Amino acid sequence: MKHKAFKINRRTRTIAAAAMIAAVLAGIFLAGVLLGDELVQADFSQKGLQPSWEHPFGTDLLGRDMLVRTVKGLSISIIVGTVASSVSAVIALIVGVAAATGSTKLDHFMNWLIDLVMGIPHTVLLILIAFACGKGLKGVLIGVAVTHWTGLARIIRSEVLQIRSQQYIEVSRKLGHSSWWITGKHILPHMVPQFLIGLILMFPHAIMHESSLTFLGFGLSPEQPAIGIILSESMKYLSTGAWWLAFFPGLMLVVIVLLFDRLGENLKKIMDPYSAHE
Repeated sequence: MKHKAFKINRRTRTIAAAAMIAAVLAGIFLAGVLLGDELVQADFSQKGLQPSWEHPFGTDLLGRDMLVRTVKGLSISIIVGTVASSVSAVIALIVGVAAATGSTKLDHFMNWLIDLVMGIPHTVLLILIAFACGKGLKGVLIGVAVTHWTGLARIIRSEVLQIRSQQYIEVSRKLGHSSWWITGKHILPHMVPQFLIGLILMFPHAIMHESSLTFLGFGLSPEQPAIGIILSESMKYLSTGAWWLAFFPGLMLVVIVLLFDRLGENLKKIMDPYSAHE
C-alpha cells in the first residue's frame, strides 16, 4: 500500500516564512534593547579595527564595536517604525472610513486633504514637521506618523465604498440600523485585513525616512546609536579607507527594510483566501 507523499501547500509555507521573519525581527529588536550601553563605550585601544572574528563589523574611530552599535540602532529604527506606522495606520483608517461613510462635503474635504499631503514633496514635509516639533525622537515620530497615511486612507475609502454597495448593507439600513451601527458591525470588521497589511507595509517606509531624517541631522540626537547617525558619521572617514563603518550598517538597514516588506507581502497572501492552496 503506497503512502501519499506529504505536501505542504503554499499557504502553510507562507505562514512559516512570515513566522520566521517575525522571529528574526523580534530577535534583533530584543538584542538591541538588552545589550548594555557599556558595550558601546569608547575604547581608544581598539579604535579603527577592521572586521575580524572579535569584531565582525569592525570598530569606529572611538573604539566602539560597530556590530553592537548597528544592532542597537536597528532596535531604535524598529521602535520608531512600529509607533509611527501604528499611528499613521489609525489615521488612515479614521480618514478612509469617514470619507466613505460621511457626507459628500466631508468626502470632498478628506480627498482634498489627501491630495494636499501627497502634493508636498515627502522629504521636505518630513523635515518641516520634525523641525517644528523640536527634532529628536518626538519630531521624527510625529513627522513620519502624519505623512504616511494617505495611500492607505485611499485604499480603505475605496474598500468601504465597495462594501456600502452590498445588498446586506441596504437590508441592514432598511431594518432601521443607524450609520454608526452599520459602520461598527459591518464595515470595520472587513477593514481589519487591509489595516494590518497596510500597517506592516508602512514599516519599511517609516524606517527609511527615520534614517534619512537622522542622517540629515533633523532626527535623533548624536549620542544615540541610530543607523542614520552611524551612516552620517561614517561619511567623514570613508576617504581614509574605513569602508566598514558605512557598509555593514547600511547593509543591515537594507536587510531590515526588505524583511519588513516581505513580512507584509506574506501577510497579504495569508489573508487572501485564494492563496490557501496551490
